Formats: sequence, structure tokens, C-alpha cells
Amino acid sequence: MSSSVPSHTYGDCVASLRTSLAFLESSVATLGTGVQDFPRLTTVLKTVRHYELIPQTTLAAAEASLRDEIGPFIALLLDRADKHLERQARRIETLKARAELNAGRLSAYPSTSSSRSEGAAAQKSKQKARATRGKSLDGSAALRAKVVRQRKEALKYSVERLELEVLQKERELRMRLDQV
Repeated sequence: MSSSVPSHTYGDCVASLRTSLAFLESSVATLGTGVQDFPRLTTVLKTVRHYELIPQTTLAAAEASLRDEIGPFIALLLDRADKHLERQARRIETLKARAELNAGRLSAYPSTSSSRSEGAAAQKSKQKARATRGKSLDGSAALRAKVVRQRKEALKYSVERLELEVLQKERELRMRLDQV
């Protein structure tokens, strides 16, 4: 039994096989160029753990330990801040009282400046009275009044500055407490 298969069918098969082989070689070359960068890509895409994940219980224990460690220091600092604020409040009250006392003392002295509502006759009589008392007494009283006035202004300024300082420290304390 001999089969008579025409030779052109074998030739067609071989040609088809050669074109398939050419396509396969072309595909291998394309894949080769596509995968030649894989070693670099593996190092680039390799995951690196930068942070270690810890369980919630460990984190809670660390927070509690930290709180126990710094809690007394925070309480101490808060006590110091309270004492300082109380001291500043007492100082403000003292300065206010001193300013009121000086204001009372200042109002007890006769005014050296005449009121504009007074008439010219009243001014002339005062000038005559001053002239009879002597210029040194009049000058020293004016100087004393000026010194007292300046001191009063300085005390007012000090009180205002201290009040602002206390308000600022209270704000800072509140901010710190809000952060804790």
C-alpha cells in the first residue's frame, strides 16, 4: 500500500512550517526585548518595608507608659503655671491699688494748671497768690505734681502691660491644655 501523496502537499507543509518558525522567531525576539528589562524592574518594584506595623495592644501599652512617665511632669508644669498666674494677678492687683493710691494723692494736691472755664480775674488772683508764696515753693509743687503724674502714667502702663501678659499666658496655657 503505497499512498500517493503529491509532493506539493509536503512542500506546502514545509513552507507553512517555515513561516510559522519565522513568526515564532520574531515573537521570541519581541519577547526578548520586552523582558530584557525585567531584572531592573524587579528591583524597582520590590517592596521594602519602611515602617514596621505593630499590634494595637503594643501601641496602647506604649501610650500608657508614656502617659505615666510624663504625666507627673505635666502636672508639675501646670501647677507652676497656675502659681505664676496667681502671682501675676496679685501683682496686677497691687499695682492697681498703688495706682489708685497715687491717683488719690495726686487729686489731693492743688492743680497747677488752671481751667479754661475760669475767668481772667480768677487767674490773676491765683497768680498774685503764687507770687506772694515765692517761686521756689511754686516750682517745687509743680515739679512734684509732674513727677507724680509721670509715675501715675508709668503705673497705668505697667498694669496694662501685665494684664496683657496674663492674658497671653492664659491663652498659651489653654493651647497647651488643648494639645494634651
